[in-house]
Amino acid sequence: MINKFHVLYVGQIELDNIGLKGTPANDRRYSDERLREVFATVKDVAQTMDDLGYDVLWTAEHHFQREGYEVLPNLIQLGLWLATQTKRLKFGCAFNVLPMWHPIRLAEDYAMADIVTDGRVIMGVGRGYHTREVETFGAPLLDADKNRELFEEQLQLLLTCFNQDEFNFQGKYYQCPPPVDYRGYKLKDITMVPRPKHLPVEIWMPIASGKTIDMMARYGLKAMITLNGEKILDDVVRAYHAACNQHGRPKQLGEDMIWGAGVYLADSQAEAMRRLEPAHDERFKWFAPFGFVRYADEHGRTWGSPGAPASVPSLADGVKQKAWFCGTPKEVIEGIKSIKAKYPGLNDFMIHWAEGLGPKEFKEQLRWFAKDVMPALKKS
Repeated sequence: MINKFHVLYVGQIELDNIGLKGTPANDRRYSDERLREVFATVKDVAQTMDDLGYDVLWTAEHHFQREGYEVLPNLIQLGLWLATQTKRLKFGCAFNVLPMWHPIRLAEDYAMADIVTDGRVIMGVGRGYHTREVETFGAPLLDADKNRELFEEQLQLLLTCFNQDEFNFQGKYYQCPPPVDYRGYKLKDITMVPRPKHLPVEIWMPIASGKTIDMMARYGLKAMITLNGEKILDDVVRAYHAACNQHGRPKQLGEDMIWGAGVYLADSQAEAMRRLEPAHDERFKWFAPFGFVRYADEHGRTWGSPGAPASVPSLADGVKQKAWFCGTPKEVIEGIKSIKAKYPGLNDFMIHWAEGLGPKEFKEQLRWFAKDVMPALKKS
């Protein structure tokens, strides 16, 4: 059964003039006052989720986005604050972009959050995909191999901080500590203070490629997969499962994974799609240029790859490929169950908040889902 329910909110403000014929993504400009609205929105949604029995609200780290799509720059600070505004809901980092951090600083910040919230902040890491962000912070992204190399060393150092009482880390990018004099002795090792209360630290990461999957399995990272077409989802789930087995971490198929999809409830599928379509299209106006159209053609080729479709993805495409579930509660339940049935270890489902959907409308969807969908999925 599915017994944990998550929401992914990447941090958009309420966008105006949405849809394919609306304001072009690159032309959007918002005032500081409008961009600050994200904090009232995320608090309101978190409190709604807390009251309704959801488990985790995941948010995304991004920078410089005057366009208004992703405007939350620090997820650990956010989780600390939201924990004071709620009773039991947890807050996931999806994801701390590791190349833009010093790993020890990130480890310290997380440890403090883990202690003072008693484990209500969940660690997540990613390599980044916005050149405007990563390269501005002085880290590589255009050079994908260098980005991956840096990220893996940072991950090693992060895990060292969490798992060792004292350490001396010698890598290509980091020497911790440096061999300096300190209070009359030569510094040879350091201890991160404080260390997290809850060990081992649960770390999540998005699956982006075959190389990513192998690395995640080697280091014991858990996986998040969202808005993938059914064929691509199946390929990814099975590849992660095989890699974990190969590295001595056997799991049930779908275990230690969060599967995310779009959801919109209405009195019919046609009505749900009509209401959701502008928000769906607004999402892909922003995300499609980054390669985030995870649908496949009839031959299994990823959308936009050589020989595969190069057109703008439609909501109908997403519904057909079970990346989006639209319709009555019964239809949505049956659709989600059809995916869950393939993966005995899959227990976590995440609703992806479509970026063009306003907060009021999304909260109505959360209430309806909690009332008529969530109980049926827990019983199955």
